[in-house]
Amino acid sequence: MVTPLVHDRNVEQSAYWNGAAGRRWMDRQDTQDVLLAPISELLLDRARPKAGERVVDIGCGCGATTIELARRVSPAGYALGVDISAPMLGRARERAPANLPVEFVLADATVHPFDAGRNDLLFSRFGVMFFADPVLSFANLRKALRPGGRVVLGCWREPRRNPWMMLALHEAYKHVPHLPEVGPEDPGPFSFANEARVCRILSDAGFSKIEMEPCDLSLDIAVGQGLEGAVKGALEVGPVSRALEGRAPDVIAMVASTIRAALAPLVKGNSIPLGASVWVVHAAGL
Repeated sequence: MVTPLVHDRNVEQSAYWNGAAGRRWMDRQDTQDVLLAPISELLLDRARPKAGERVVDIGCGCGATTIELARRVSPAGYALGVDISAPMLGRARERAPANLPVEFVLADATVHPFDAGRNDLLFSRFGVMFFADPVLSFANLRKALRPGGRVVLGCWREPRRNPWMMLALHEAYKHVPHLPEVGPEDPGPFSFANEARVCRILSDAGFSKIEMEPCDLSLDIAVGQGLEGAVKGALEVGPVSRALEGRAPDVIAMVASTIRAALAPLVKGNSIPLGASVWVVHAAGL
């Protein structure tokens, strides 16, 4: 495996996404794509990629959005998926049809030497909240955008607006200590929840016409697999899995039982719909 150039302050994130966490997300790729499909569709609708355009997909993970972007800009366009996780990019490359104009690069977007001024769209579905120095990262990404090019990003709003993610974690906290508190400027899934902070970051990085569109959705955390599917998903990826790292099997079993009891009244057929809320961030290059 080629080791990418990583900014000093992003080393911890690189280690996390290239370790067990990255492999867990890779293993659940199919399920996560179904879970997040409503958000992917929302972002693609807002981005409106056109045939012939060049797109950079930031933090592309296992490649679902990059592949769809490539389909929409083909045959003359091009989609570049960038991620710091080798396991997830390995899965992305396996999934990509041979005839699509798509490429995946293992890189830290903070320091990667993008082709300057060649891209029409910077896109991301939850791939931009983990930069230690987001102004520096976005300033580098802006270089990849042609003058007047556009930006469409998806990021989570506040935890209280996302019970799909937080309900199971609150149940887990009945048995395990809370995860370390994340500061307002620290990288993490909710680091772009504050509208003023996101606008400041993008403005300082040289972007213009910044708009934050709040969007509320419902996600099926069971992904059509019923109560046990939802419990399994909570334990395998996301904040509950982080809280359970290194815990004894009996503790994990107690957490699973508590989550199961909390979710059981919410089951509807094979689904468990819970609320989610995202910002769709719009911006333009100068």
